[in-house]
Amino acid sequence: MPDRIESLLAELSEASGPTGFEGPVRAIVRRELTPLADGIETDGLGSLIARLDATSGGEDAPRVMLAGHMDELGLLVRRITPEGYLKFQTLGGWLDQALINQRWRVISSKGAVLGVTGIKTVHVMNADARGRVFAKDDMFIDVGATSAEDAEQRLGIRPGDPVVPDSRFEAFEDGKLYLGKAWDDRAGVAAMIEVVRLLKASGHPNHVFAAATVQEEVGLRGAETSAHAIAPAIGINLESGVAGDYPGISPDEAQEKLGGGPAIFLHDTSMLPNLKLRDLVIDVAKEYGVPLQFNVLSGYGQDGAMVQRTGSGTPAINITVPTRYLHSHNGVIHRDDFDKAVMLVAALVRKLDAATVASLRTFD
Repeated sequence: MPDRIESLLAELSEASGPTGFEGPVRAIVRRELTPLADGIETDGLGSLIARLDATSGGEDAPRVMLAGHMDELGLLVRRITPEGYLKFQTLGGWLDQALINQRWRVISSKGAVLGVTGIKTVHVMNADARGRVFAKDDMFIDVGATSAEDAEQRLGIRPGDPVVPDSRFEAFEDGKLYLGKAWDDRAGVAAMIEVVRLLKASGHPNHVFAAATVQEEVGLRGAETSAHAIAPAIGINLESGVAGDYPGISPDEAQEKLGGGPAIFLHDTSMLPNLKLRDLVIDVAKEYGVPLQFNVLSGYGQDGAMVQRTGSGTPAINITVPTRYLHSHNGVIHRDDFDKAVMLVAALVRKLDAATVASLRTFD
């Protein structure tokens, strides 16, 4: 039987929340954090911010921001053809080949409508066509409609409706590898919830703000507005990591491995971590016996970059749950990595008293 955390991961993974349409995920996060938080609000873009007041340190205790983004890659209905097929706009960084012949759910005014991205059968392709990658602009979604009028009136589909991958959560046979969609970043959101749960039970010397952000996949938009609202002294972003432990990826492209523990990004194209904060994470991991991985990426972008740029500058770091097959219908994470990421971040937050935070924000 799945335990509470596995059930939460499954629920978050299967929830529909493409960029700009995160409502179902926000409802789950609100339900989980309301009994724990001293206050919950949303910013004007839709990010949910839960506040956990300091149990020591008083009103002047430092403000620590945790972030995890609720949105996932999806599609948007661009138009309906006269024959009833849907042409779409991608939401987020899809590879075109990841879109072909996949199942989707169109979130229409009448509920979720099943669809599939059609592809020309191989039987009628010439040799050149068989060897090329089909561009997304040539693709369409088949929802079983007979015409544009049928799609609009019977199925309730309109231009602008969101479309989400249709994938279900499953545990592999070993019980520790979890297959599902949207680990980027439902794994981080779930970890953030569990960190808050631990901090509520143990106490902490700071004011913690847990921000479940929106629209990360299209420019880190929710992190910018929520960080502005929080004005943190320290930022800790919880993300899906880039696993490099399967065929086709070299150690020079990504260094994380499933089962090797949480990781910290030492470099991505959006930010560099505060080095003192990096060293503190390493020290805390050693103290608590948490195996820690490191990743240096030539691409990527994540919410910590916006937190880092808040105000006059905020020391920030990105801590990850390693993930295989990002930005596709199905990804894989390891339960041990998740649990250890939660343990590490909770222990780190408990170290962030006023003196420690001041030292992290001081430069010679």
